Amino acid sequence: MRGRFLLLPLVAGILSSCVDRTHVLRVSIPEQRMALYKKGVEVARFDVSTSKFGLGDVPGSNCTPLGKFEIASKIGGDEPAGMKFKNRKPTGEIVPVNSPGRDPIVTRILWLRGMEDCNRCAHERTIYIHGTPEEWRLGSPASYGCVRMRSSDIISLFDTVGKGARVFIHTDPLPFNTDSAPKAERVITSNAQ
Repeated sequence: MRGRFLLLPLVAGILSSCVDRTHVLRVSIPEQRMALYKKGVEVARFDVSTSKFGLGDVPGSNCTPLGKFEIASKIGGDEPAGMKFKNRKPTGEIVPVNSPGRDPIVTRILWLRGMEDCNRCAHERTIYIHGTPEEWRLGSPASYGCVRMRSSDIISLFDTVGKGARVFIHTDPLPFNTDSAPKAERVITSNAQ
């Protein structure tokens, strides 16, 4: 019996090491920007696009929910940039950037789970951070509820963050960053857990 109790801390340690508590993402709705933090230090900023239908978590609304989330699933890690997904499965079609009349989910998917009452439907509503071929629309609200990114940015982000990483979507501006390097072009080293 004593041996079982000695294994509990070991099992708990292994399970907790699978959860990314190193990285945090903050999405600013008014700025249509997302900041990536590693251990509290900002390491990158990206242009994004949230819902053109506004804010909320009502099923069928196509709104972007606010509040605290975690990355529940990572999908598409071995797929090429521009791979089209249907029901989270790659279709085999590569959609070029800014293809006229094309608006599918492409490249990578970070599926979000809401952590508060105000966003409890997010996972069921399939709210993602994902790639978009409509890169020309980034920086303005254009999505159907998800947070869209350019393919090169979502690949970098996907390779950096792990399941369980916290995501905050809010109506506040991002903190001022004094670093003069271009935010979306900084090199991010992979540290996904």
